[in-house]
This record gives sequence, C-alpha cells and structure tokens, in this order.
Amino acid sequence: MEQIFSREGFDDAGSGPLYLQLQRRIADAMTSGRLAPGDSLPAERDMATMTGLSRVTIRKAIQSLVASGQLIQRRGSGTFVAQRVERLEQALSLLTSFTEDMARRGRSVDSLWLSRQIVSPAPEEIMALGLGAGDRIARLERVRRSDGVPLAIERASIPLSALPDPEAVATSLYDALQANGQRPVRAVQRISAANLAPRDAELLAVPAGAAGLRIERIGYLPDGRVVEYTRSLYRGDAYDFAVELKLAPDGGPT
Repeated sequence: MEQIFSREGFDDAGSGPLYLQLQRRIADAMTSGRLAPGDSLPAERDMATMTGLSRVTIRKAIQSLVASGQLIQRRGSGTFVAQRVERLEQALSLLTSFTEDMARRGRSVDSLWLSRQIVSPAPEEIMALGLGAGDRIARLERVRRSDGVPLAIERASIPLSALPDPEAVATSLYDALQANGQRPVRAVQRISAANLAPRDAELLAVPAGAAGLRIERIGYLPDGRVVEYTRSLYRGDAYDFAVELKLAPDGGPT
C-alpha cells in the first residue's frame, strides 16, 4: 500500500495532471492484483500525507474511479475496491427464477432480506394483482446475490391466497409458490433502463446514478389469475438480456 501511494513519480510534468497520474496508479494496482476486490483504501487525508498531493487532487482521482465503478464508497466506512462482476446473458424466453438461473450456471445464491411482511396493498399492487381494497398481500424485498456479489434488488407482491406466510420463502420464491400449487406458468415482463438511486446503488455496490435495468413481471396461473407482481432492479454492468427472434410464419413482413 505504501508503494502505491508513495511520493515518488508524481513530479513528471509530461505524465499529465496529478489527479490522472494518481488515478492511473490506483487503476494499475487493481489490474495487477496489488489492490484486490474488497480492499480498503487509506483515508483521504492519509493519502494526501503519503503522496504529498493535495486533498483536492486526491478527491478528484478517487471520484473518477468511483464514477467508473472501479471503486465503491460506503458512508461511514470508507473507499473500497469494487468486486469484479462477470457479465451474464439471460434468455427472455423462459419463465425461471433467479435461483434457477444461477443454479444452471453452477453458481451459489443467497439473499439479503430487507423486508418480509403481510400488508395492505398499494394502489399499483391492487391494479396489478386484481385485488379488492380490503385484501392483504405478502410483500418481499431483498437483494439477490450470486457468489457473494449483489446482482439485483427484488420487490415481490403476492396474494395471501398463494403465499399465506412470507417467512416460508427461504431462497426461491417460485419453490415456495410451487409448494402451495401456485407457481406461475406464464408471465408478462417489461424491461426499461434506469439510473440507480443512492439507496439502491448502495445495496448493489455500484455508484449512485449507475446504469441499471428495471424489470416488471406479472405472473399468471393456468386459470389466468395473477399470482405475482415483481419489480426488480438489475445491475447494468452484470446483465445482458437476450431473446430469439424468428421469421413470421408466412415469411413476410409483420
């Protein structure tokens, strides 16, 4: 760490602005493995003392790396090297759960639970689930992680007739619905771009305002009743969604 933030090498005027020199030095340390994912950087004042650079210069270099997603700042904790995320391609033609998607890739899954409760539905939940104003729902909110890396925030609303006990959801929501004979067999899904708000960005370990994917899913039972209304936010740097397109049956334009 002392070598990375030593005073030597910052006096070469031909190497560009000082903040860029520091930015490159930190980025090179991450590339070479001298700074590993999860490592913490010294405090701003300590870096200024070690390098002989001003705190304004230090702050500008760090903020550039935070904006690019290479570093993460956590309030009250400090600045850390971001976890490296493998991009995943997700097919849109299959109705599967996050747990099933990761299992097919041989990856472990866990959840950081934010909320599991029985509540009165909000107006949008009443509309999506086709409920009456006096009905109650199970509402679940969690961060979905794979191999310890947060990939998505999932907020699901389920009628109590399908999920009377939200605590029954251990890992897979669809497993819990399957156990009650209430797993959806088809769904309508809408995907849109989003810039992550500060709280959501912090949960996903990315900078505030980072690109994300907002996915709204409404799942249906065989008899046409709605059983699931899920709003998810996925990291934009981790997912590519793919769909297979085929020529229309008559071979002509649609």
